[in-house]
Amino acid sequence: MQSPTIPPSMLSALRRVMRPLVRLMLRKGVTFPMFADLLKEVFVDVAHREFRLDGTVPTDSRISLLTGVHRKDVRRLRSEEGESLAALPENITLGAQLVNMWTTGKPFCSEPGQALPLPRLASVGGDLSFDALVAKVSTDIRGRVVLDEWLRLGIVRLDEHDCVHLEAQAFVPQKGFDEKAAYFGHNLHDHACAAVHNLSGDGQPFFERSVHYDALSPASVDHLRAAVEKDGMQVLLAFSRLASGLEEVDVPSAEQRQRITVGLYFYTETTDPDLSKTSDP
Repeated sequence: MQSPTIPPSMLSALRRVMRPLVRLMLRKGVTFPMFADLLKEVFVDVAHREFRLDGTVPTDSRISLLTGVHRKDVRRLRSEEGESLAALPENITLGAQLVNMWTTGKPFCSEPGQALPLPRLASVGGDLSFDALVAKVSTDIRGRVVLDEWLRLGIVRLDEHDCVHLEAQAFVPQKGFDEKAAYFGHNLHDHACAAVHNLSGDGQPFFERSVHYDALSPASVDHLRAAVEKDGMQVLLAFSRLASGLEEVDVPSAEQRQRITVGLYFYTETTDPDLSKTSDP
């Protein structure tokens, strides 16, 4: 079988995409051999799950042909229990539900996006307390357990009156590497899936847009950063309220259930002088 010609533009894009990931790996001690082994697992798993002919599970030989991974390795990897793409950890999904209710549902907010400080104990605040908020979402976990975890992650703070203040309008851990890594994997995966789908040209494209400027001063960048944090957060909260309202009335079957991710990001770095020269008139 003759190998298809790989567009140089694709290899260039992959090289660019990998740079920040390699930077993270080097900082965290992930070496090339470790990553190569991990990548080998992913190649085999994707070929096994997504490259079937007429629904038939591919053989070891076909996976080896598709991926370039040696057949012995393919057989070994398929016999091992691979780590599936699990949903976000339970503590994160619970946290997202709680923050959503705190910022959108009365009596816990003064208006959408404006979470009220809540007395910690139901014995003090009754239905308008942190304990009551947690009980609205789950009766299996105590408010104190959630509070201790959120204090560790920097999601909330406790004032001198024993009231709990929300420090962010969305569940975004300020501390806790494992929690931030979970969001990193979830968000980057879904963004990449949308971009890959759009690049394939199959079906209706997903919304994926951004704006780029390369001649801004540090002061202007700070101004834009603040605008994105304020206005962008309001946009995401509006989408969250819309999705929450729709989910309350939806009754899809198990086969019809779908999940969504809507994201917004901001990034800045020093403009490469070589690149800026090529773009000057």
